[in-house]
Amino acid sequence: MAYIIENINLLKKDKLEKVSIIVKNERISSITSEIKNYSYVKMNASGYITTNPHIIFDSKVPALTTFSEMKSYMTERFIKKGCTTFLTYVSVSQEKNLKTNLKQVKMGLLSSPIDYVIGVKIPISALTPSFIRTAKREKVPAVFIEFSSVDELEEKPWGWIREAMFPYNSPLIPCFLMEGEREKKRARQVWNDIMDKHNIASIREELIEGKPITKESLHKMGILPVKSHLHPGSEVSYNFYLKSSEIINIDEKSLFLYHSDRLLVTVHKGEVIRAGDKVWFRSGYGEHVIIKTPSFFAGE
Repeated sequence: MAYIIENINLLKKDKLEKVSIIVKNERISSITSEIKNYSYVKMNASGYITTNPHIIFDSKVPALTTFSEMKSYMTERFIKKGCTTFLTYVSVSQEKNLKTNLKQVKMGLLSSPIDYVIGVKIPISALTPSFIRTAKREKVPAVFIEFSSVDELEEKPWGWIREAMFPYNSPLIPCFLMEGEREKKRARQVWNDIMDKHNIASIREELIEGKPITKESLHKMGILPVKSHLHPGSEVSYNFYLKSSEIINIDEKSLFLYHSDRLLVTVHKGEVIRAGDKVWFRSGYGEHVIIKTPSFFAGE
């Protein structure tokens, strides 16, 4: 079935762009500012601000034990907040456990109603060229690195690690274990200096639990434009926020943080999963998103 969503106020950065979207065969066929005389069914979206769905980082999901617990958690933390994809990770202490631990997490997420991306978290002691090659074979798009001192950073053979990352280039993401803000600030500076010096794909800051991931970080992991990006050929996933004269020069992060009460509709792959207070929890509708090329779009 083909249809048109017309008069869309599409939020791009902090500006609203008036467009219409033509949907065919459950994919976006085109996005245009001018609609010709199509005979398709039309839906008027002029009363809403339309955004891409939020992509949230959440490491707690794999630890959920029962279906009831998962349903409640995902409904409140994701669906009601306009999230249709989340990033999580599996913790691994040794290279030999990576494949098994990844399989366990994938099995645990089979009933997820929304899509998910799985990274891996390791102590810096486990970061070796061999580990990176194994993660690359498993198509792990993000490698979280835990460390508690600057000395641990400076001891690593970063040149060899960079060579092992090529050509998949999953970005390295820091997890600072220092308690004091002063120590964290210094570690952050050293981390970024090392990543820049060796030209290593990386993310400069820690990801914050329960918050939307920045577009820059999503590009580096290759999640954008695969997910949460309205463009010709993409899936039909979006949020409708109630439009108001009070909301001007707003961005997606601010909508998420301060205007969640205005989120009325969330559509995931063409299916409405939230409308008003009503949530449709479709167990197993979510998919494990395989990232073919991290960092490929990082420069966009």
